[in-house]
Amino acid sequence: MANQFDLRPAPAIDPVSAVSWSPSSNKLLVSSWDRTLYLYDIQADAENHLIRKFEHRAPILDVCFGEDETTAYSVGLDWDVRKIDLESGDQTVLSSHEMGANAIVHDSHHNLLISASWDKTLHIHHTANPSIEPATLTLPAKPFKLAISSTKLVVAMANRLIHIYDLAAIAMISSQSSQPAPNAIDLEPLQIRESSLKFMTKAVASMPSGEGYASSSIEGRVAVEWFDASEESQNRKYAFKCHRQAAPIDPNADPEDAESNVDIVYPVNALAFHPTFGTFVSGGGDAVVAVWDAVAKRRIRQFAKYADGIAALAFSPDGQWLAVATSPQFEEDSEFEPEKGAVQIAIRQVTEKEFNARK
Repeated sequence: MANQFDLRPAPAIDPVSAVSWSPSSNKLLVSSWDRTLYLYDIQADAENHLIRKFEHRAPILDVCFGEDETTAYSVGLDWDVRKIDLESGDQTVLSSHEMGANAIVHDSHHNLLISASWDKTLHIHHTANPSIEPATLTLPAKPFKLAISSTKLVVAMANRLIHIYDLAAIAMISSQSSQPAPNAIDLEPLQIRESSLKFMTKAVASMPSGEGYASSSIEGRVAVEWFDASEESQNRKYAFKCHRQAAPIDPNADPEDAESNVDIVYPVNALAFHPTFGTFVSGGGDAVVAVWDAVAKRRIRQFAKYADGIAALAFSPDGQWLAVATSPQFEEDSEFEPEKGAVQIAIRQVTEKEFNARK
């Protein structure tokens, strides 16, 4: 299609775990289970967008850019929080969790780097002042995903737990703590919530306005909530079904049998808000990307199916591009068979007609 192109060369056959845009250019990071971090320039020659690859010791589960386009941070199954100099290729271990680390975010407003791990902790680094000892915040359950706005951190955990923290408070308390590692800090969240979704969280994304967030689950649902704890604001929250397909009709099935009239339900693997339009996209194991109006509670459009399930989504900071990562999924087969699918990093040009709810 004319308004979309694929990055070349694509990562290997192992699934993509995350995509992240540079805060100041059209460079894109792609992390993969093949233990490699890929750096692309989407404006490079169409035959080769790849700038450089950075090998890790273990599969990489998440990545983000830092304060500029020369610095990246990654986490993965080696337990480490890594800083990568994208120009020299040097890698520095900033801290190590006690289990795999699965999420990482950079907060440019407070110069914080926050990682999450299955060891039920967050590690907090002050990127502008590396001399401050990394702090450790213990969580009540395993974290699955992190999301930040300009003022808040959303931590989605097991047992349907959602903690919402004030980033300014995290910055202040962690900067004042100087104990030996693990330098544990005690900080109560602003809010403790139970997820509106009944099953495990797959993705979470904060609204660019800072007013709320969206979350998704393995059971083909998305929830939209607002940070304002007032009853009026909380009455606005809602959840809806998506990324489902009607099961093939069995001509021999009894039409009165409820089990013969079920949907195939796919996990909603990725969410991303457009930085200015206020709409958001969801990507599922059904290989579909859909655009939603969070306020009007309606779907704006759904794009043609991709070759494989959607693994990650991200808008560029200027809102001009949407990165769509697809990877072989487990939904259709009991065993992972990569030859049946393909890794694809598609870059879709954003138009107001397709992504703006008011157009």
